[in-house]
Amino acid sequence: MSGPLEGITVLDMSRVLAGPWAGQLLADLGARVIKIEHPKRGDDTRGWGPPWLGQGDSPQEHDLERVAAYYLCANRGKQSLAVDIASEQGQALIRQLAEGADIVLENFKVGGLARYGLDYPSLHKLNPRLIGCSITGFGQDGPYAHRAGYDFMIQAMGGLMSLTGEPDGMPMKTGVAITDVMTGLYATVGVLAALQERARTGLGQHIDVALLDVQVATLANQALNTLVSGASPQRHGNAHPNIVPYQAFACADGHLVLTVGNDAQFARFASLLGHPEWAEDPAYATNAARVGNREALVPMIQSRLLNRQRDEWLADLEARGIPAGPINSLAEVFEDPQVCHRKMQRTLTSGGRDVPQVANPLRFDGESATSDVAPPGIGQDSDRILTEMGLTQDDILRLRNAGVVR
Repeated sequence: MSGPLEGITVLDMSRVLAGPWAGQLLADLGARVIKIEHPKRGDDTRGWGPPWLGQGDSPQEHDLERVAAYYLCANRGKQSLAVDIASEQGQALIRQLAEGADIVLENFKVGGLARYGLDYPSLHKLNPRLIGCSITGFGQDGPYAHRAGYDFMIQAMGGLMSLTGEPDGMPMKTGVAITDVMTGLYATVGVLAALQERARTGLGQHIDVALLDVQVATLANQALNTLVSGASPQRHGNAHPNIVPYQAFACADGHLVLTVGNDAQFARFASLLGHPEWAEDPAYATNAARVGNREALVPMIQSRLLNRQRDEWLADLEARGIPAGPINSLAEVFEDPQVCHRKMQRTLTSGGRDVPQVANPLRFDGESATSDVAPPGIGQDSDRILTEMGLTQDDILRLRNAGVVR
């Protein structure tokens, strides 16, 4: 299937997660994404292991390039051009590519590309249709603009950690670099909007995406809880600040998550527990009442759920249309019948080895928007790209011998 972005060319000059996540999504949507990497180091995440693909913990187990699982999560569908942008020849190659590109993604520190003459204003002069997207920790301006930003730190500064964890425990980060992922998604939305604007005006524009901005924006209801009440929300562990019962509960042999979203569901749940009168009690009949009386209600629910096994409860809850689910390990996630049916685990082939992947969740007319091209090795596509740019094999050899390309 050809993707909706077929014919669009992206220079992905980003590293680690937020920028590459955006680049991978654009590749899944059909764009040609050229990943610009340092000839020796490549993307930082190539070395963020173990685990290593197919090698256990030893890089000597076989001859294939050692690659960390981390790198594989965000670089599907791309071509790799390994070029040293610190060299004048490397800079010239990037400028030539930018002249024919539609989008450039980068996550250098503010001003970092300007010293090479590869910042957006410089490239935009060469190609007025070029769309630039800069991803930084704190944005292109402001008192923190010069600082480096990392997901963990931004979760702390942006308030997410203050909301996560048990009430009497340490504030916690999420188990996934969620700010990076969300920043990649916002960056993609911005790029797609800029493409639509360019279709009307013929001109590209610059998109400034900051991790801290994204973290604050995605506080969602908790941000408005603060702005409306004037008070910072407290941590509720696995409970919800605005809905009850909406949390994890222990059963006789494990745990489940119960997400009762309205009063009708609560009435059915109360009946299942053998206490239909709860649904008529003014202390519990409405969600607002249940939130106000959670300290009394939750222990009563918990005591009853301990009397049976998890899967027995889950079967009865499903039969009554009461939303609930098990707390799965990641291994269990990829064995889940629904996840398997939706083919969320994929396997791509590259260099004679299988590369596991997680599918793009978007589907167009029933077809998954997931590239079938595995994440590239460092400089895997350099010769092809440089040849398409008009360089001869002698030209490429000279650049390679000079350490400009790989």
